[in-house]
Amino acid sequence: MNEIAAEVEEIDKPKSESEIDPPEEAASTITGSVIAAVSEITEQIGRRRWLICALLFFATTINYVDRQVLGILTTDEGFKATIGWNPVEYGWINSAFQAAYAVGLLVVGGFMDRFGTRKGFSVAMVVWSVASMAHSLARSALGFGVARVALGMGESGNFPAAIKTVAEWFPKKERALATGIFNSGSNVGAILAPIAVPIIAINYGWEWAFILTGLFGFIWLAFWIAIYRKPEDDPKLSRGELAHILSDKEEPMKRVVWRRLIPHRQTWSFSIGKFLTDPIWWVWLFWVPPILNEKFKVNISGIALPLIVIYVIADIGSIGGGYLSSALIKSGRSVNQSRKLAMLICAICVVPVLFVPFTDSLWTAVLLISLAAAAHQGWSANIFTTASDMFPRQAVGSVVGFGGMVGSVGGVILQATVGYVKDYTGSYLPVFFIAASAYLIALAIMHVLTPRLEPAVIDTE
Repeated sequence: MNEIAAEVEEIDKPKSESEIDPPEEAASTITGSVIAAVSEITEQIGRRRWLICALLFFATTINYVDRQVLGILTTDEGFKATIGWNPVEYGWINSAFQAAYAVGLLVVGGFMDRFGTRKGFSVAMVVWSVASMAHSLARSALGFGVARVALGMGESGNFPAAIKTVAEWFPKKERALATGIFNSGSNVGAILAPIAVPIIAINYGWEWAFILTGLFGFIWLAFWIAIYRKPEDDPKLSRGELAHILSDKEEPMKRVVWRRLIPHRQTWSFSIGKFLTDPIWWVWLFWVPPILNEKFKVNISGIALPLIVIYVIADIGSIGGGYLSSALIKSGRSVNQSRKLAMLICAICVVPVLFVPFTDSLWTAVLLISLAAAAHQGWSANIFTTASDMFPRQAVGSVVGFGGMVGSVGGVILQATVGYVKDYTGSYLPVFFIAASAYLIALAIMHVLTPRLEPAVIDTE
């Protein structure tokens, strides 16, 4: 859920202490006052660009629905009886998705630059929608693994394409707002999936959960092809709005090559922090449904409310974590103290999740996982911002991209590990121990590497 920060940094200069907002924090800013501000702007200039933003919002919603279908279906007895349930195989299936997603992020940016967002986004949507529907044909771990690889490759195109579209259609002063709006789709998708998937699976069978959710991608594609053009090629765009979109003065950016980032301990401080903590979020995303199903017998008809509670509370944590460090800075503390104190509080809030295997209460377990998920999002808000604290603007995107890739590698490893742990021990306790301790270990390593969050001096070419 935090993969767009690198792209945002490349496009728009930060405006506050929390210079890089993760998707969940940005999405949560869409309140009534924001909508009012948008209305005021569009009345004066035009609103064609906000229609494009709406298309990005729906694409992101579909993206998050499609990636969650499989996890939710692990609570359906009919699904498990058909394919056979094996935690080791499920772990490798999830690892396949993350590996493909990580590889996709490395190549999709160049693909979008070469073919443009209209064609590039269309290809990405077709690939992941077909892959989502193809899950309905799978009857083995290998079959689901192949489908997940295709899904990961396709879904990796969503955020780079959306950010590039925002850059094409919005002046810099509106890009943060536009990004926040389309990113709210990630939260909406996380809530819609546990509502829609059980209804479809119960009434029509688990295969149709994949088919119908995948079908929405093609519906979106029809609107995208019909509506989207570059601003200068859009016949329905007014001259005034086009002038507004193109109002920024171009700022040349020197390229930063990766080999110049690798030697810096600041790079590794950020990347190791991501390696140790990013995988925990993916554990909640993919493993919470089967955990609740096995421990508390929550089936597919009852999984919606627990998952909705977890993601709503996680959203609150994203806002709180970003607010906390900003408030500490405003109170007179240094940036270094403020970031690390906020991250320490978040790390401590994850620790109680260790008690989930010991509770017999479903809602106690849900609230403990919710607290951990919220703490992760608060942590994420701050670890992304440490990148902009330590690196010049032209290097931040590359650093965050490198750290995101390292975090994905950690996710690949942990997903497979969870499956083996459950298979050999019959318990998820070691997994919860890893989750409870990962953030404190990450913070300790980051502090050793960057005790003052001192800026790195990066050469460009």
